[in-house]
Amino acid sequence: MKRLFFLILGLLLLIAVAQKINFNSLLPSNIKLPASQKQTVVYEESVITRVVEDSLPSVVTVGISTTINLFSPFERIPGRQQQVEQNIGSGFIISADGLIITNRHVVSDTSATYQALTNDNKKYNVEKIYRDPLNDLAILKINNTGLKPLKLGDSNNLKLGQLVVAIGTPLGEFTNTVTSGIISGLGRGITAGSPYEGFVEKLDNVIQTDAAISPGNSGGPLLNSNGEVIGVNAAIAESGQNIGFAIPVNVVKQLIDNFNKNGGSFERPFIGVRYQMVDRENAILNKVTEGAYVIEVIKDSPADKAGLQEEDIITEFDGKKVDGGNQNGLAEMILEKKAGQTVTLKVWRNGETKTFNLTLESTQ
Repeated sequence: MKRLFFLILGLLLLIAVAQKINFNSLLPSNIKLPASQKQTVVYEESVITRVVEDSLPSVVTVGISTTINLFSPFERIPGRQQQVEQNIGSGFIISADGLIITNRHVVSDTSATYQALTNDNKKYNVEKIYRDPLNDLAILKINNTGLKPLKLGDSNNLKLGQLVVAIGTPLGEFTNTVTSGIISGLGRGITAGSPYEGFVEKLDNVIQTDAAISPGNSGGPLLNSNGEVIGVNAAIAESGQNIGFAIPVNVVKQLIDNFNKNGGSFERPFIGVRYQMVDRENAILNKVTEGAYVIEVIKDSPADKAGLQEEDIITEFDGKKVDGGNQNGLAEMILEKKAGQTVTLKVWRNGETKTFNLTLESTQ
């Protein structure tokens, strides 16, 4: 009788405990979770849906229009060309008057024309493009007003495990696709590119995420739980799954600052050389001087007109020493100027230092 009594008592206690558990009616009836765990699931879901609802009107799909040569299976068909239009990437609005951020590799073809498809299925021609020479970023301009810009967050305060949401057009086909995940790594180094453009570029200090990112997501926003942009989706790991990368938003802020310093002009100054930085160690080993080693001088460019030659080493730019250990040093100096300004270059040539004056020209 005692054993029966304690068995009945135990069953009554179990029933009493079970009645105190607040099961979520939204879960399948065969799944039994503690209330705290259910609340976490519902909270995360509401955060994501809120971020998506607020952000979707500010995300665009980037399309390209270009001409391709037609080929037969056996030989090229001369004179046959075809106009091709396709969606190739994503972007997001940063100003009410039509400025859009995307990746530079999305719009790398300077001979093509581009379009932006907004969330309300309206298509706009991209009228101007400002390509960042230092990072895989670009600013697009469309002719529209009253747009809703996304808020830019702070990528210096990111933490591993932080919730993120990615929005874009994967494979150039599935517009307004939403994926979510966490920040999986910080300070990564990657090679970014586009299978549509055949363009690759090395990027440092990027954000790693397990939010699903595919070709076509490039240029779309990576958002935090407040709906702020913390990165620009740029690449995926070819040899792994659930490994995507984004350029930190603070790099975007620097791009916008440079753009504004240039008076909001889509033209940027250039001198017209391809170069390789030579740091002090390599300069000593090769018995040359530190600076920017000129690989090629572009014909009819300011550098060509001024008399610069291949194998020259630029040591000073308008009174400032060119630091061979800073890969972006010379490019940053040039960006501080405006097209039309005249600058003085000091150049090391065959053991002698020569001085050249050249007038910066503009390019897109």
